[in-house]
Amino acid sequence: MPTLQTPRARVAALAAAGGLLLAGGFAGLAPRPGTASSHREAPLVSGQPQYDNTDVYAFVSPDKPDTTTLIANFIPFQDPAGGPNFFKFARDARYDLNVDNDGDSLPDLTYRFQFHDRLKNGNTFLYNTGPVTSLDDPDLNFTQTYDLTVVRRVDGNVRGVHKIVDGAPVAPSNVGRASMPDYAKLRAQAVEAAGDGVTAFAGQADDSFFLDLRVFDLLYGANLKEVGNDTLSGYNVNTIALQVPTRHLVKGRDPVIGVNSTVSRLTASGEYAQVSRLGSPLVNEVVVPRGRKDAFNASTPWQDAQFAGFVTDPELPKLIEKIYKIPAPPGPRQDLVQAFLTGVPGLNQPVNVRPAELLRLNTSIRPAAKPDRLGVLAGDKAGFPNGRRLTDDVVDIELQAVEGELLGTKNDLGDAVNANDAGFGGTFPYVAQPHSGSDVRGAAKPGAKAAGAAKKDGETVNLLNAGATEDAPGGDGPTIPLVPTAAAAGAAAFLLTGGLLWRRRRRPATGRHEN
Repeated sequence: MPTLQTPRARVAALAAAGGLLLAGGFAGLAPRPGTASSHREAPLVSGQPQYDNTDVYAFVSPDKPDTTTLIANFIPFQDPAGGPNFFKFARDARYDLNVDNDGDSLPDLTYRFQFHDRLKNGNTFLYNTGPVTSLDDPDLNFTQTYDLTVVRRVDGNVRGVHKIVDGAPVAPSNVGRASMPDYAKLRAQAVEAAGDGVTAFAGQADDSFFLDLRVFDLLYGANLKEVGNDTLSGYNVNTIALQVPTRHLVKGRDPVIGVNSTVSRLTASGEYAQVSRLGSPLVNEVVVPRGRKDAFNASTPWQDAQFAGFVTDPELPKLIEKIYKIPAPPGPRQDLVQAFLTGVPGLNQPVNVRPAELLRLNTSIRPAAKPDRLGVLAGDKAGFPNGRRLTDDVVDIELQAVEGELLGTKNDLGDAVNANDAGFGGTFPYVAQPHSGSDVRGAAKPGAKAAGAAKKDGETVNLLNAGATEDAPGGDGPTIPLVPTAAAAGAAAFLLTGGLLWRRRRRPATGRHEN
């Protein structure tokens, strides 16, 4: 199991975190102002959902382990019946899936989706004028297509641009059973073979994220009882997904890649400006403070030194301590630096890593036969924070991590939402089918239990015990220990060792901002 038991490993971890704290030396890499920002957690994006990146997933494909699947979701809180103008990708945006395969925080590969609209009949308000049985059905009045381009870079500079998909169909919004009697058939028609083993998909899907969003009500109501409701149940998103032979993504012998998704919007000046960014889940929501969220979304991973203090000295455990009197683990939080910025040594940390907020995946770790929703915390090394699978319970994992689980302080924090409301697929694109406009949100499903306080072993489920796993091995703490709680550190250690990795990395060439 990967540990930080050797002096060399401890020094490397301190250097990685310390380099992040020396943000002053990188003032010249400050982000350019953006006209909007990403995900609903940032102030500007809440009114511009087409550019709102909600979640990113990266995992070794369970049914094709020689491939890697990358997924990004957009446009949150889609009510399935939200017509007559249903949900489409923006045609003035570039939706990118970025891959860093050498640890320097710069994208080496970008898979870029760009969308085009077509309206057959402008003299009707209808999205479809009759039952739709295929994606080329004349009754499907509004359609979208997309082009998919691969951008290759070296040191941030573009070295090649190659279009691999031209005019592929987008799966439409699921208007309802009368309009789309066999939506699964439409979904299947939208899976596109892009050549050389690459498969692509764009279209509507169930929102894959499952959680109780009442965490924002003073951390579940300030009384531990506001847990157990999947706030996103019944809502849809728009999804882009790729299944790529892993050999295309990795470089040399290092199997670790860093992944994020960005959206850039066409401005009045005719240039594209990045307005959305997402890698690991919940970073911008609960790590970056409100006053810096828009700047985070307009920035690149190369510039992440400016946000380092929010990781090493996070706000969330202090709030938990204030409200629930649970002592916050002492800082600086090197364990969170590994979880969110560098990857864990021996698990998913790249060689010569530059700390940056990316979702890091070790593509050499095979899919688990029985995935555990708590991922690495439960001994399942194929799960979060090693990439992110659709079934990973990232809220419980991150709540437990922020309270010191990775430091050996065992806890069972969680929101009592342990699985998605819709079943995921066993083949690409894996995301669940979108909810139909015929369904009524909030209506009881056949066989569903009546609402009420959740119970487990006769005990009322609350924030403190909702994250307990039923079948995790051992039970004596995390399987992969990270930085010791009493790491001989403090500010002096960071200043002495900080910057070692930063100075080793070459600055990107002048083309680094091309996107």
